[in-house]
Amino acid sequence: MKKLVRRSLAGLYRRATILLRGREFLRVKRHLRMAKKAGIFDLEWYQQHYGMFKSETAAFEDYLNKAPYANVNPSAKFDTEHYLRSHLDIYHSGANPLLHYLYNGRYEGRAVQEARPRWLPSNQLIAKETPTWHQQKVAICLHIFYPDFVDKFFRCLKAFPLEVDVFVACASEEICQDVTRRYSRLKRVGKLKVVKVPNRGRNFGPLLVEFGPELLDYDLMCHLHSKKSLYSGREQTQWFDYLNQYLFKDKHVVSCLLRLFDEHPELGIYYPTTFWMMPPWVNHWTCNKPFAREFASQWGIDLTNNFISYPVGGMFWARPKALKPLLEKVYTYEDFPAEPLPNDGSWLHALERVLGLLAEKNGYKQFFYHPPTGHFTDDQSHLFAGYHKPPEQLFTELRRFDHVSFDVFDTVLSRRLNEPDYAKYQVGQYLQEQGLLPNPQSFVALRNETELALRKEHNFSGDVCINQVYDRLALLMELDPDHARGLMELEFDFDLQQIVAKQEMVELVHKLSDLNKTLWFISDTYYSHKQVETMLRKVGISASFTLFVSSELGLRKDRGDMWQHIRELLETLPGSYIHVGDNVRSDAQLCGDHGLANLHILHPNDKWQAAGMPPINNEHQGEINEANIFKWGPLVSNLGRYPFFGE
Repeated sequence: MKKLVRRSLAGLYRRATILLRGREFLRVKRHLRMAKKAGIFDLEWYQQHYGMFKSETAAFEDYLNKAPYANVNPSAKFDTEHYLRSHLDIYHSGANPLLHYLYNGRYEGRAVQEARPRWLPSNQLIAKETPTWHQQKVAICLHIFYPDFVDKFFRCLKAFPLEVDVFVACASEEICQDVTRRYSRLKRVGKLKVVKVPNRGRNFGPLLVEFGPELLDYDLMCHLHSKKSLYSGREQTQWFDYLNQYLFKDKHVVSCLLRLFDEHPELGIYYPTTFWMMPPWVNHWTCNKPFAREFASQWGIDLTNNFISYPVGGMFWARPKALKPLLEKVYTYEDFPAEPLPNDGSWLHALERVLGLLAEKNGYKQFFYHPPTGHFTDDQSHLFAGYHKPPEQLFTELRRFDHVSFDVFDTVLSRRLNEPDYAKYQVGQYLQEQGLLPNPQSFVALRNETELALRKEHNFSGDVCINQVYDRLALLMELDPDHARGLMELEFDFDLQQIVAKQEMVELVHKLSDLNKTLWFISDTYYSHKQVETMLRKVGISASFTLFVSSELGLRKDRGDMWQHIRELLETLPGSYIHVGDNVRSDAQLCGDHGLANLHILHPNDKWQAAGMPPINNEHQGEINEANIFKWGPLVSNLGRYPFFGE
């Protein structure tokens, strides 16, 4: 009797599924007819970019499924990313952009544009059929914190093109049981190892503690996790969907990446290009370099560049050999920081960022999939795809705001030799000539150590002004107070001589002033309000502005309390606000953490890297090298005068 009931229920379920699928098919066909009538779905174009499909309806359904989270396009006539970026309400709702446009957007006057890639890879890796790609020994490593992800990964495993061994770290016994029951029935799953793990180490802790050394027996590994990440306080389901699509779910992409790994032994780690709705600075170290020094010391990784390729979100494919120094080490959960962890700035955030660098250090290449073009590539210039912006476009974006603030140094003005400490070095040269110090570098070190000591004495609260630094130097160097003040003025004069305008940015300030925008300048600096104002006037800022200087207010951007102050001020003012600056941490990340709109621009050093220029060799890191400064400084400063490409 029970068997009969089960069969009847199964039959009802199958019939219901067929009925629902039939209705869905008719719905997709109706949408397809409308899209073709509007001229914005092209099967041939779509298949050229995203692989072959068994029918036009299947291709269109593929687009419908991906478009809410992936920057794929239905044809050359409709730019999905542009539509979602221009209409964030559509993105946040999770609606399909094309369907929204067809049924609502075009009648509401919503802007659309033809498909326009924001970045084109310089080379393409083309996956070829090889006789051995399906023979690779593959490990799928999952960390499941939320129960609903058991089914998401189940569906991907069911459709996977190879037999795989599966390693699963689960947050609860219930998840362990569900995984064991469901995954063990899959034909594609060979070995299944399921472990209940503590909530420590996020996704990397369980991966390394439970499975690390064992993974070295495999040709390839894929690591995914279910932790729902919060970015600016909002759950990012689209972010996970994007990564999962191009790592595990998309049949065309997965089969291609497996073939590429098989054909190219030099390829060591793969992931899709960074999620397109992330801010362009997300591929920066932000505040994680100090935590990465341990890895640099252990593995010989170079931390020079500020922008780096890494799997943002911590999900990737790799050859375990490429990550051998990481995987072969025996870890315990006590090796990982305990919860709660900050949104950024921890050992784990640094670990995520060094994965690609470690693979490269071991002689392997990173490669990526770029959804808009449908290309695989090892071109890392995608890091700077968001920094192509002509001056006219920059002005158009900023003129929409009523209140605009700017950082000062390396935003509207820069130093001709691109070295903030060179003025201190010149003071050191003067003191050497006076016979008071053995060499200029010793003064630079003493000057900086004194400033740091003052900050420590105040427990890094408030801020330090340049006159306080020289008052302390007078005591340390046994100088007359007037002599010390003279040296302080000398440092400022030397620095003022170096200050030059970032001309396009100065012109931008004046154009905004002509529109009667409220203009603020906000600077973290030891210089006084008067000194910073003098620098701004020197580079030609003649507009009316309000200046916020950390040394006088005792508030800093890089600590966040300046942004709290700005936010409180804005609550008393009508209108919209945006901040513009070059420091990823203080001008973008922390500003955004306080709910304030911001636009990050490239520091001259970062634009130098983005332009593919050679690294500037400094054999004695942290010391002033005059030959290097005079050789490279003006070139870097001039290249970085306009902080985007497209000038």
